[in-house]
Amino acid sequence: QVHLVESGGGLVQAGGSLRLSCAASGRNISRYTMGWFRRAPGKEREFVAAITWSGASTYYADSVKGRFTISRDNAKNTVYLQMNNLTPEDTAVYYCAQGLTYYTSNSRSYNYWGQGTQVTVSS
Repeated sequence: QVHLVESGGGLVQAGGSLRLSCAASGRNISRYTMGWFRRAPGKEREFVAAITWSGASTYYADSVKGRFTISRDNAKNTVYLQMNNLTPEDTAVYYCAQGLTYYTSNSRSYNYWGQGTQVTVSS
């Protein structure tokens, strides 16, 4: 089973930036779509972004499009989420997850999840 560990979360002021990292071990994730999801307090988990194995195709939720960028470094077995122009509405626990060999935004199609990293954006 792949082990995913997120890092890079923290407290940032509105308008600031953070870069989240998701390091995978135990399995090479190069062949799989990788996704970022988030859960805000009192809300359902929601899709944020995904990237296919080649890195050429990316997908974003409308709420983050233009502000967030997902990328991957298969040589390092790592996925990143660059978050710019953060707002308090971005406050949530962010999770990375391994999906399938094809793209989907359905969280039920992602079988392996990290423990999450907290992102808090102050106003």
